[in-house]
Amino acid sequence: MSKLEDTATIIDDMVTQLGACISRPEYSNPAIVGIHTGGVWVAEQLHRQLGIIEPPGSLDISFYRDDFTRIGMNPVVKPSELPFSIDDRHIILVDDVLYTGRTIRAALNELFDYGRPASIMLATLIDRGGRELPIQANVVGRHVELEPDEQIKLSGPDPLTLEIQKTA
Repeated sequence: MSKLEDTATIIDDMVTQLGACISRPEYSNPAIVGIHTGGVWVAEQLHRQLGIIEPPGSLDISFYRDDFTRIGMNPVVKPSELPFSIDDRHIILVDDVLYTGRTIRAALNELFDYGRPASIMLATLIDRGGRELPIQANVVGRHVELEPDEQIKLSGPDPLTLEIQKTA
C-alpha cells in the first residue's frame, strides 16, 4: 500500500481548473453533484472552496449500474439528494476515481431522470485510465497509471487520503 500526493493539494488544483470554467458568463449559476461515496466527499470540498451558494447534491447510482445483477439484489443503497431543480442548470458532476466510465454512465442516466440540465461538466479527483466507455473528464485532479493488480482507495471524509492498494 502506498500513499499518493496530498489530497488537499489535488483538490486545490481542481478548484483552480473549475474556477476558470465556471467564471465564464455562459456558465452562470452552476450546481455541484457528487457520486456516493467518495465523489460526495470531493464535491463537498469543491463546493466550499468554489463558493457555490446552493448546497451540493448527491447521487447513489446503485440501481443504475449495468452490473447490478452481478452484485446481487442486496446493495447498500443511500437515497440520492438533489436539493435543486436540474432543468436548464449547469451541473458539475464529481467522482473520486474515473476508471472504466461505467459509474459515470450510470450517474448520467440517473441525472436525466431528474430533468434536463443545460450542461454537465465532469470533475474527477483521479483519472486512472482503462476506459471501457467513451467518457472523458473535463477537470482532472491527477492522472495516475496503475498496475493491473492495483486500485486507488479514497478514505475520508476528514481528512481525505488516497492510497494505492493491491487487489489480490
